[in-house]
Amino acid sequence: MSNYSEAAVKAQQKRNDLLISESKFMRQSITSQVLPLSIDIAHTNKLDEKQIATLQALEIEAARISISSLASLATIGELDHLGGGLDLIPSLMLTLATTDYEKVQYTIENAHASIGYYSSLVALGFLDRDSVIQKFRRGLDIPGHVSWVPGGTQLNGGRLGVMFPVAAGQAMGMRARDSESWVICHCGDAGWIAGQALNGFNAADIGNLPLTFVMQRNGIQLSDSNKNVMDKDPRPIVEAMGVEIIELKALFDTADMYKAYKHAHSRAMEGRPTMIYPTGYDSSDGAKIDFNWLAARFDIGTEVDAITSKNGISMEQEIWVPGSLMSYRDIVPMLECILLVNDLPGGVDHHDGHMKGRDEAEVLGNIMLTRNEAQQTAFNEIFRANKVNVTTNARPAPGTTNLTLSVEQLAAVSLPEVGKKTSARAGSEAAYATVAKAHPNDTFIVSCDLNPSTKLGKAAAQIPAQNQIELSIEEQAALLVADGLAMSSHKPQVNVVSTFSAFFEGIAREGLELWRYQRNLNGINEGLNVIMHMSHVGACTGRDHFSGWSLDWVTLAIGYLPYIDRFYAPADARGAFVAVRDACARYGAHIVAIPRDNLLVLSDENGDALYEPDSKWEAATPLRKHKDAKIAILALGATAGIAQDAAEKLGDLADVYVVNGLPLPNDFLDDIFAQYHGVVTVEDGIIGTRYTGVRGFAGLILSAASQTDSKTEHVGIVDPRIAPSEGHEEVWEHFGLTSNAIAEAVKSLT
Repeated sequence: MSNYSEAAVKAQQKRNDLLISESKFMRQSITSQVLPLSIDIAHTNKLDEKQIATLQALEIEAARISISSLASLATIGELDHLGGGLDLIPSLMLTLATTDYEKVQYTIENAHASIGYYSSLVALGFLDRDSVIQKFRRGLDIPGHVSWVPGGTQLNGGRLGVMFPVAAGQAMGMRARDSESWVICHCGDAGWIAGQALNGFNAADIGNLPLTFVMQRNGIQLSDSNKNVMDKDPRPIVEAMGVEIIELKALFDTADMYKAYKHAHSRAMEGRPTMIYPTGYDSSDGAKIDFNWLAARFDIGTEVDAITSKNGISMEQEIWVPGSLMSYRDIVPMLECILLVNDLPGGVDHHDGHMKGRDEAEVLGNIMLTRNEAQQTAFNEIFRANKVNVTTNARPAPGTTNLTLSVEQLAAVSLPEVGKKTSARAGSEAAYATVAKAHPNDTFIVSCDLNPSTKLGKAAAQIPAQNQIELSIEEQAALLVADGLAMSSHKPQVNVVSTFSAFFEGIAREGLELWRYQRNLNGINEGLNVIMHMSHVGACTGRDHFSGWSLDWVTLAIGYLPYIDRFYAPADARGAFVAVRDACARYGAHIVAIPRDNLLVLSDENGDALYEPDSKWEAATPLRKHKDAKIAILALGATAGIAQDAAEKLGDLADVYVVNGLPLPNDFLDDIFAQYHGVVTVEDGIIGTRYTGVRGFAGLILSAASQTDSKTEHVGIVDPRIAPSEGHEEVWEHFGLTSNAIAEAVKSLT
């Protein structure tokens, strides 16, 4: 049995279903018994001693859980993948204490710090201890990177840098729902330099967003220390992007960290983003910071003396102690990391957690992992207190109802008449504007200086200013911002981001990639509630230079079919209205692909419009049918017009179907292959050759037909290297994309 057969697909679905059924967390709803850790940051000016002791006690508990989990992972010979997991815990615990899941949400950019994340949630009661200790990086529930679990962050993390603009979108969406909302983005000291990260800081500023970035400045990257990999101070760069820097010495100083959080929250309520930045300790402030200071600070004189003696280092050696310590509380690797960032002998980078070959009980017995009397008292008290029921709900399922239009609203829509040549953008423009007028507070638009070209301007005029953000030439971050918007609420809303298709192909796919590794409480690969509006698809883009063409747009969209609900490729203006209206009405991730140039408004065989404003969207619509036709022409999007011309030249040899988007229903394809002995596909995009590999819509149909008796031919672009800067009709002719070519393809199959 081949891996692409229907039976193989069904078998894979069974395996998926089995994996989900065995999960503790993949459910519609999970109610957790949570410790009553709650700090009203709006009305609490500083922490008292009891609050500090409680937070530190829970930090220690989370760190101990992390150590046990890493020790368990080490028994199967796996890398422990600590990353900054232990040093994430202090700031994350404070975030969890101030989070109410309505007004305050958080996300984690340095997603490799996942063990600290999961362990903190165990310490509070959101997750069970056994799942994290025994199942971290083993199975579905507790993956290697930060993923959505009960009580957790709204988005799965992965690639460094991407969560900065995502958090901006999340803050933007939450603010529209509640003026007192706040988003905290935990981040590392490496990912901030990424292009999309800088775009995220900029978005936070220009959007006046209630957003705080908390940086884990441990001084260590994957291959070496920061200063030996990317020796740049983020503060002047981030500040230049409009984000206020709040400095403190260390994230492990609970009282000072709360002061920074308090200031950040007050600025967020004023609509100003901030970044909490731990400077660490050195001798520049007058006090000598050396190994004697370090030993006294953490009461670890024996351990410090041992490692300095081993490496021939004087206790008088002055050092920089990072404000976020890698392997925090696990003394030996923590000290080795301090040696590393100071370029001293014995320095080791412990991204693997350093638990292989070490005795778990011995590690857990160190003083930094042992609660003192005050901490133990606070720990006992909060565990004896009544637990709080916290319910974490799944996102709506893809395809469920989102923003719809009434009969009256649809009746008021005016669309271009049959026979007129106009851009499909006229239809999409009318649809977005109609939806925005009907649902102004639930429509969000992310723009890239292209609203006049992508035709989102009329919709933008209908919605509040705070529901839209202009990112100028920042396509790299735009879709990530929209992803964050999607996570800001479980309520129906439209989150649309638009730019030219060529930009998505070239520089903006990071936001699409985020769709791949999302999961929900009720399943996996659930996608996000986002419309990616790709304008100017194919070579149908006017007389612009071919550098602006998007010739791989079909292949790009098809590549995301497992993760998206629908891919729309309307053929004319009226079809574009129906496509956008349908995308807005369905919860889920969608790609809408709109050609720029003027195209004939299609009609049926009676001369009536093929689509009305209230038409049900369908993946494929019959355009021309003949009683005895043996060949089917499947024309994707803009090519429907020339396919119709070809059918008229062929008489009754071929039927024509407008393919409005994907996926095509299985029964449609089954009927096509059963009814016709040959199929011709037509698309404005690269289809490749038999020698280079067939791709695009052609590749999809060729693959589908491979286990049938149907023959196929394909019309599209095979060699895009040389082309004129002309209108689309001249360009299509140059590429052999003509009605005559379609007719010849049909004849070759008869």
